[in-house]
Amino acid sequence: MEKVRTVSDTKRDFYAHHTRPINSIYRRVVEELIVELHLLSVNQNFRVDPIYCLGVVTSFDRFMQGYRPEEDKASILASLCQAVGGKLEQYRDHANQVLNLAKRLHGVDDLLAWFKHPQPVEGEFALAEAVSAIALNQSFKYSRMFGIGLYTMLGEKNLELLQDKPARDKITAQFAEVLPVSSDKLQKDFELYQANLEKMKQMIIVVEEALEAERKKRAKKSLELETKKDD
Repeated sequence: MEKVRTVSDTKRDFYAHHTRPINSIYRRVVEELIVELHLLSVNQNFRVDPIYCLGVVTSFDRFMQGYRPEEDKASILASLCQAVGGKLEQYRDHANQVLNLAKRLHGVDDLLAWFKHPQPVEGEFALAEAVSAIALNQSFKYSRMFGIGLYTMLGEKNLELLQDKPARDKITAQFAEVLPVSSDKLQKDFELYQANLEKMKQMIIVVEEALEAERKKRAKKSLELETKKDD
């Protein structure tokens, strides 16, 4: 019988690929992503799909805004994907396909209509097939990342709609009729994602203010030292 991978196994793989220290401010974000992706990867009903990939890429990009050093971000995301048996290039490719589809459709109603009857757009057969398979899969394993992927698609069409709770709840209920997902879960994940984005935005402001204060402090100290030398 094949041994089920543990969270420790996945974390070990992650840190084997990304060997630089994680910025302490963002460490919790990375650790939570490792655990979340790991738990999905060992679930028998879970399958990686393009909307899930968009959710992973989008949530990482949004929650890692302001990360320093900037060049480490690509390595961190690539290592996250590798630690659960994936490849960053594949995740990015799937995410771009889904976003491109959302951009080409005219509105939320068109997006919903496409989900009801997925048709290849500009030769993207794989995306249409993936969504059709999800709709027919009664054992489909819904995840928060799938919800974020769907949220991102809707945001491409009408971001204001997502800020209006009655309108947002209506559209999640409509998608729940097409996909084997719970409208309650979608609503909760949409709300949680919005709340976390706001918290992250506030955190970035605080961090930038602290960095600016530190820069001014160093500049002042340097000026004082130069003044003493001149004396």
